[in-house]
Amino acid sequence: MVAKEKQRLDQLLVDRGLAESRSRAQAYVMAGAVYSGETKLQKAGTQIAVDAPLSVRSKEHPWVSRGGLKLDHGLKEFKWSMSGKIVVDVGASTGGFTDVCLHHGAAKVYAVDVGHGQLAWKLRQHDDVVVLEKTNARYLTQAEIPDPIDFIVCDASFISLKTVLPATMNLACSGAKMIALIKPQFEVGKGRVGKGGVVRDPELHREVCDDIHAWLSAQPGWQVAGITTSPIKGPEGNVEFLIGAQFNDTPEKPGADDHQD
Repeated sequence: MVAKEKQRLDQLLVDRGLAESRSRAQAYVMAGAVYSGETKLQKAGTQIAVDAPLSVRSKEHPWVSRGGLKLDHGLKEFKWSMSGKIVVDVGASTGGFTDVCLHHGAAKVYAVDVGHGQLAWKLRQHDDVVVLEKTNARYLTQAEIPDPIDFIVCDASFISLKTVLPATMNLACSGAKMIALIKPQFEVGKGRVGKGGVVRDPELHREVCDDIHAWLSAQPGWQVAGITTSPIKGPEGNVEFLIGAQFNDTPEKPGADDHQD
């Protein structure tokens, strides 16, 4: 039997996006806010299986991970309702986005992640959450998600939005909305990421946002609503952005200037 790969708890919290730095992770542990399932973890240096369930129960925010702050901000910024919606959460991980979706009234959330064992226990057990672990969002079909999709949210790492989103976007129903997290460190390409995996140049931030905006606008039926800066930085201090878009599969009627004599 092959032993499971393990990692220091504080570093694993950073890698999962549950803490922005190891020092912050250590502070969470010392405060008694870090859990694996219902077990409190009390030593930052403890070796933890890389696929172990982890959550931070912090008074700083109500979500299972700090990532929830990002989507909550996006929903308020774009003034969109999630009440009664069928949602796909691409890159669910611990479930910060899924948690926010349920809080805002989503009828059902498909929590999709290529990994496994990461989704917070309270979400895993939730009647309105469909857990799709070990599932690559690049290849999603109606076989995995038979419901019409009203809303797509995405917080994916180590992959471009251009690669991870198209399959899910193809399953969206007319009127569907999407909020996706733009992470410059995974969009700029090799050789352009700074020390420590951080993209610091504002010009590169602008270039990435413009590029994703242009790509999304070019997808048939999709219209970009806007881009806003995330209220918190990602791991290691990366600035991130939220892009909102809406899908309409009804072709526009030709205007008066479109006819030919």
